[in-house]
Amino acid sequence: MAAAAIIVNALGVVFLAHAVYSAYEHSLLPSSTATPPSGSALSRSLKPNVNLPIDITLETLFSALLLCVGVVLSSPGLKPIQWNVWAGRLEKSKEAREITEVGVGGGNPYAGLEERAGFLDIRGKRKEFADWIKKDARSEKS
Repeated sequence: MAAAAIIVNALGVVFLAHAVYSAYEHSLLPSSTATPPSGSALSRSLKPNVNLPIDITLETLFSALLLCVGVVLSSPGLKPIQWNVWAGRLEKSKEAREITEVGVGGGNPYAGLEERAGFLDIRGKRKEFADWIKKDARSEKS
C-alpha cells in the first residue's frame, strides 16, 4: 500500500508541475495585438491572463485529486476516538505494559491519577465513618 501511495503522489506532483508550467506558458501567449496604454502601471507581460483552456484546468484538478488520494493512502491508521477504547487497547498490549524509561509505558496513562496518594477516596471514608458510628452505637448499648 505504501508503494502505491508513493506512485500516486509522484504522479500527482508531475501532473501538477506540468499544469503549472502550461498555465505559465499560456499566460505568455499574446492575447491581443493592441499595445497597452502608456499610462498603465503594469506592463503587458505582468497582466494576469485568467482565461485558461479547459485542458489545463482539468489537469490541475486531476493532479490535486491525485495528491489528495495519495496523502490519504499514505497516512497512518486512525486511532479510536473514545478514551476508554484507547486505554483498553493500551492496557492489553504487552509493549505498553513494559516500562522502558521513566514516564514511558506502564499501561493505562490514567492509572496514576486513580491510585495517587493524595486522592481522596470518598467511598472508603464513608465506609470508615459508618463503621465508626456502628462501633460507637455498640459501645453505648453496652
